[in-house]
Amino acid sequence: MAKMFLQISCVGGFGSNSYMYKINGTANINAIRAASEEGVKRFVYISAADFGVANYVLQGYYEGKRAAETELLTRYPYGGIILRPGFIYGTRRVGSMKLPLGVVGSPLEMILQRAKPLSQIPLVGPLFTPPVNVTAVAKVAVRAATDPVFPPGVIDVYGILRYSQQRSV
Repeated sequence: MAKMFLQISCVGGFGSNSYMYKINGTANINAIRAASEEGVKRFVYISAADFGVANYVLQGYYEGKRAAETELLTRYPYGGIILRPGFIYGTRRVGSMKLPLGVVGSPLEMILQRAKPLSQIPLVGPLFTPPVNVTAVAKVAVRAATDPVFPPGVIDVYGILRYSQQRSV
């Protein structure tokens, strides 16, 4: 690894439970360890919001994400930032086709970010987590990595939305 001072990881994927754990957990754990051993000072990890009961369906995905989070907080107690967005929308390219996920994501974001109390309902509340635009996640990730006063720890989707609307100093 070349001399770096910060790192952002958004490595993740879907598949079988074992594959999801390997990609979302093991790959990120290895990146966190390598960065720590090389003296990287700040590490931003793009994880995922907790969807409660729905997590069971994607067990390997969430177990991998949480294992990587544990490693990050252990190795970077003062320089580790975990972003936990829900559904991230933007324009996704699949082959030569473009899928405009914002057609669904943007209106849902506007509605659900104003319905935060619904997210506290037991069992189904996490399903009301608002989607967030990929640009907002990227903006907050870069700020978290480069702004020395950005607080370490876990930033939920509401924090991502709030930070993405602030101007950097």
